[in-house]
Amino acid sequence: MKFLELLDGVELAGAGVREQSAEHPEITRVEYDSRRVTPGSLFVAMRGETSDGNRFIDQAIAAGAVAVVTDSDREPRGVDWARVTHGRQALATLSANFYGRPAKKLGITGITGTNGKSTTAFLVEAILRAEGRAGALVGTIEYHVGGKVLPAPHTTPESLELQRLFCETVASGGSEVVMEVSSHALAQGRTYGIPFDVAVFTNLTRDHLDFHKSMDEYFAAKKILFAGSGSPRPRQAVVNADDEYGVQLAEFGRQQGSTVFTYGWSKADFRAGNVEITARGTQFQLNSPPGSIEISSPLIGRVNVYNILAASAAAVARGCSLEAIAQGVATLKSVPGRFERVDCGQSFTVVVDYAHTDDALRNLTSLARDFVKQNSGRVITVFGCGGDRDRTKRPLMGEAAGQGSDFVVLTSDNPRSEDPLAIMNDAVVGLQRSGARYKTEPDRHSAIALAIGEARSGDIVLIAGKGHEKVQISRGRTIPFDDREVAANVLHHLGYQKLSNQEGIA
Repeated sequence: MKFLELLDGVELAGAGVREQSAEHPEITRVEYDSRRVTPGSLFVAMRGETSDGNRFIDQAIAAGAVAVVTDSDREPRGVDWARVTHGRQALATLSANFYGRPAKKLGITGITGTNGKSTTAFLVEAILRAEGRAGALVGTIEYHVGGKVLPAPHTTPESLELQRLFCETVASGGSEVVMEVSSHALAQGRTYGIPFDVAVFTNLTRDHLDFHKSMDEYFAAKKILFAGSGSPRPRQAVVNADDEYGVQLAEFGRQQGSTVFTYGWSKADFRAGNVEITARGTQFQLNSPPGSIEISSPLIGRVNVYNILAASAAAVARGCSLEAIAQGVATLKSVPGRFERVDCGQSFTVVVDYAHTDDALRNLTSLARDFVKQNSGRVITVFGCGGDRDRTKRPLMGEAAGQGSDFVVLTSDNPRSEDPLAIMNDAVVGLQRSGARYKTEPDRHSAIALAIGEARSGDIVLIAGKGHEKVQISRGRTIPFDDREVAANVLHHLGYQKLSNQEGIA
């Protein structure tokens, strides 16, 4: 594709074309990382939060870039170039052009919110599959494209990677994309130009305030999905009517001209009746505009009733039948790292979960309490707080963990550049406020062993924070670390021999 063809629709602030390249260069690939540039590449140099790609223009040209798009005042020498006002928006448009605008050939469902995005996305994918539709899933845990499962470096990747995934989806015969849309991606413009057909909002609780600075700013980022960015507003909005921000989004969606579906426990378009939650699963009657149907799911807990309602509303918005909803929900046995059991034949339950906010910990421990109450078991919780993130939520997490647990082990969770002990000191304030019995152990492996060693028959051990993650990130190094594997190894060391099947139930 020619350079000028790629610039179609890009907001330009200036451009320069070499006289000797009257026909303009042929672009063989688009890159924003100079280390991936090969001969024939277009290099998009853009400013980020922690780095500036414009510093690497010379390296990109030396590696073979034949054109440069930049959001700086610099005029690259020896290549065609264009100056843009917004680097990430330009990258999004360039990427869509390069891959033939595949998003226009797909029905795209975007899911945003603080908690529940991953489970809701897996549920929507399962329902679409039951309806006989193929497609892709993009989210925090992993990507599914063309029958392949790919690692997920980011919940919502950069627009270049997104457009590549869309292109692969179309090429494999897919017609649907279900994707988690993070507030970071919305604020940064990674999803600019994507024509979302359905936008889903799960909830909003305190998180990511190291990036957004305030709840108002955090909500404003989420709102972008429902307003449209470089594309029309979504045709259909699906919002949680039991969340105060969801109520605002429902009204905003109507003002925008979207059709709005609400979901909630009792007063909404999609609601649950005759709810029965046991340790083996959840059953309820789904009441909705198209009618009612009995739902049976292996996922447990009140929070998963909300996830199923959200997924059902999104599926109806995409034209799925109630029968496909019931079938799809029933087939989803687990979601990696979401209330995922580690079973080595022990007489107590061990669960790994991604809960990493105070609200998520509150939901998790409440679910665990319901899980053990028949046997008068105890709730034992291992948790930590991430480094280089919002410090103000750490005592709130400590208090939530303590209020919901009989015993807490406070440990380390991706301290990044911070001192793990300093992070724990922030969280212990909340733990002390809760009055719970607790211990501190900065080594996460030892903390998991301590919690499991404390458990007796009928108890539940919650290992919270990392979920599906397989590394621990600390200052200067990243090491392999999977809570599920560590827990299984601890159990084996204690004499439990059954292999861990990590059977998840939520």
